[in-house]
Amino acid sequence: MDIVKKEKELAWEPHPSLPIQIKPFLSKKADRADVTIFLVKLPAGKEIPEHVHATQEDIIFIVAGKAKMWVDGVGDFTLDPGTFVRVPPNTRHRMYDVTEEILNYDVFTPPLF
Repeated sequence: MDIVKKEKELAWEPHPSLPIQIKPFLSKKADRADVTIFLVKLPAGKEIPEHVHATQEDIIFIVAGKAKMWVDGVGDFTLDPGTFVRVPPNTRHRMYDVTEEILNYDVFTPPLF
């Protein structure tokens, strides 16, 4: 369990089912944390299909790139650097039309893993 982590020292890991790579910063499994935080990289031309996190809030902050996102009850909107999105639990959402590789922080509470 590390208290301080440096992004450049963490390795990118493939996601088991999505076309993204992640750099885990904090997790329940590795850090006994009550939240999961990772950096996400979604390449241009790829998308994250519609899905739901039944019990987690999904908090997204876009660092770089450009894409579109759809959230049930909100509709479609543009993602670009500085965009903050809070997806409540049990809410359908997706990321698509990625024209520039997306780099974002993703926070899940309660933790995913």
